[in-house]
Formats: sequence, structure tokens, C-alpha cells
Amino acid sequence: MSGAPVRVVLADDERMVRTALRVILDAEEGIEVVGEAATGAEAVSVVRELRPDVVLMDVRMPEIDGIRATEQILATLSAPPRIVVVTTFENDAYVYDALHAGAAGFLLKRAAAEELVQAVRLVACGDSLLYPAAVRTLAAEHTARRPAAGAPAWVARLTGREADVLRLMAAGLTNAEIAGRLAVGPATAKTHVAAVLAKTGARDRTQAVIAAYESGFITPG
Repeated sequence: MSGAPVRVVLADDERMVRTALRVILDAEEGIEVVGEAATGAEAVSVVRELRPDVVLMDVRMPEIDGIRATEQILATLSAPPRIVVVTTFENDAYVYDALHAGAAGFLLKRAAAEELVQAVRLVACGDSLLYPAAVRTLAAEHTARRPAAGAPAWVARLTGREADVLRLMAAGLTNAEIAGRLAVGPATAKTHVAAVLAKTGARDRTQAVIAAYESGFITPG
């Protein structure tokens, strides 16, 4: 790969997990593990100091959990890293909370080495790491616990094409796949995605999909 390597920080309270992640990532060309943290508070400090491109963040850690750490990092850095939460169970309520807090996606601890590497490269390029079925299940559980509310104003501002694009984003399609499905050029698909992000007030695709579920624009199940 050309250009600067993707700089990664590992945040997990288990040393063995951090070591395994480091061995996998450091063996890859174009990826460099630049720091580690064993607690949520330490993760915030290390990220502020090192300014990595990507953080692999365990959701359950001492002092403050990965959700609070994610919130603090995104709230205090003008150019925050992309954060991927790492979890044992895909239906963990912590995962949805982390996505809601601004994480770019999640990865299961049982993921294969190639999936880990692909995830780091994917989010480093600005994409989101979504598993549509898991997000749909998590959203269903989350929204069931919340009182019903009226649809936000942005729903009415979506054009018909933008609404289609948001549904395809929730299904996990990339920009190229959205372009193919709608029979438009890649640049046009990218423009529609950008418009959806702007109207939903979302930082990225993950946040837009979360907003779609929470607004009732997309109904889980």
C-alpha cells in the first residue's frame, strides 16, 4: 500500500486480547498499532495524545466503559478517529449504545483475522462497518424500550430518491452497490448519501441508519 500507514490504538482490559490484535495488525502492510489502553479512561488519554486514525474499543472496561470513552473522544477532538467497538455478543445492548454514541461500527471478538484487517481498512477510508441483521435486532430492542415519539422534521425533508438511498444504507449497501441498485453513477450515489447525512444530521452512515430506526422511518422487522 502507498501513503502513510493507518495508525491504530487498541483499547481492551485483557492484555491477551490486545496482544493478539497487535500481532495480527502489525503483520499487515499499511497498518501500524501505535498505542494500547487497558481502561476506558486510559483510552481517552492515549487517543488524545497519539491521534490515531482508528480505535478498536472494547465496550466493557474499568473506570469508564467503551461507550463513555467513545463519547468523550468524539466530543473533545476536532478530528476524531474512527472508532470500532469490539464485543463478544452481537446482541449486546452496549453495542447499540456505542453506535448511538458515534462508533463507526462493531466487530465480534470471534471475527477472523482477515475480517479484523478489512474492518480497520474499511473504517479508515471513511466507510461504516454495519451488520444489517444485527443492527435491525438491536434497534428493535432499543426502540421497544422507548416511548413512541413523532417523526423528526428531517423525515419530511427527504426526497423520494434520498429515502430510497437511506433504506439501502440500512440494508448495508456500499455507495457502489447503491449506484448499481438505483442505476445511477457512483458520483450521483455519493451525492445522495451526502444529502441524507446532511438532512439527518448524521456524522456518518452508521449514525444515519440509527436515526432512521429511532425516528420510525424504518421499522425493525
